[in-house]
Amino acid sequence: MATHLETLETPVPIVDLDRLTHNLDRMAAYATLHDLRLRPHVKTHKSPRIATEQLQRGAVGLTCATTQELEVMAEVCDDLLFAYPPVGAARLERLMRLPEHVRLTVAVDHVDSLPALGMAARLGRRDVEVYVEVDVGMKRVGVPSSAAAVALARAVRETDGLDFAGITFYPGHVREPVDEQGRGIAQLSAALAELQEALLDAGLAPRVISGGSTPLAWRIHEVAGVTEVRPGTYVYNDRTTAAINACDWDDCALTVLATVVSTAVPGQAVVDAGTKALAREPLRGDGDGWAAVLDRPEVVVTRMSEEHGVLDLSHSDWRPRVGDRVRLVPNHVCIVVQQFDEVVGVRGDWVETSWPVAARGRGAIALTQDSGPRRPRIA
Repeated sequence: MATHLETLETPVPIVDLDRLTHNLDRMAAYATLHDLRLRPHVKTHKSPRIATEQLQRGAVGLTCATTQELEVMAEVCDDLLFAYPPVGAARLERLMRLPEHVRLTVAVDHVDSLPALGMAARLGRRDVEVYVEVDVGMKRVGVPSSAAAVALARAVRETDGLDFAGITFYPGHVREPVDEQGRGIAQLSAALAELQEALLDAGLAPRVISGGSTPLAWRIHEVAGVTEVRPGTYVYNDRTTAAINACDWDDCALTVLATVVSTAVPGQAVVDAGTKALAREPLRGDGDGWAAVLDRPEVVVTRMSEEHGVLDLSHSDWRPRVGDRVRLVPNHVCIVVQQFDEVVGVRGDWVETSWPVAARGRGAIALTQDSGPRRPRIA
């Protein structure tokens, strides 16, 4: 029996299935057109179901940021990139416990991480491919120079159990609207050209040059040398992606369905979606607030508490009533999906399917008894 949206308890994330299909098809076609390896980041959807859709459209593998994501995605994919520093004994142990059939690649940016990584690979009896991460302007992680990249790549090659496979970068600092990214693209191309020349001169030719981010995804073929692209947000899109013209407003596939619970204060309406549904990340682009109404984008969530979101009605003649439903486009969809256990797929106002956000969280915490520090007991 079909289920109408009105029967769902809110807040709940809903995905327009037609928009989702369009987004998946569009990125797959782009990668094929420009002969790029598509390795999408799963941080946005955290779902084996969506990952399978991406793989069926030609993705060569998946990108993950947590060990939980790796473990869940290993059920549907045998080629995984861990795009996060592989540091810490517990993290390394989980990496090496991945199924034997999984081809594992990790990103590193410091020589000090190599001894433990190499030892873990040898103890786990598996070869680990390594991308050297370079900083191209984000100032978050990554080696700062071509010389440092060469030195790290050489150290990787000299570490038993590790194989230097290429370089990776995240151009997250390029946040301008798509048609204004020319300068950033030119700077990226120059930096990567210098890096490739240095690696080639050292006899360390990279097999893969991997770049990420949805904001730059539609022009990353213009960045000289890139062979692999790792967008994540594009599957659902969000208010930020639309604000920089990386998608149309009608490409925003995921919204948070919410209910108006109060209109007591003139000029505003309160919905049952606050920080625990919409998260709290500023809009990167023109505009303010934390989310906007899908069919009335001039109506913005301007204030939030944990379970309340305040819609500012001062720029609209719309006056909702208590009990009305609204679809909210969040500023940043990735951290919204993380808040929920399940996502609902819809066509129009009818529920067609649902799927779990299986890779949310961090997984069970493994505790072991040892002789380390303990809390003092209270008598």
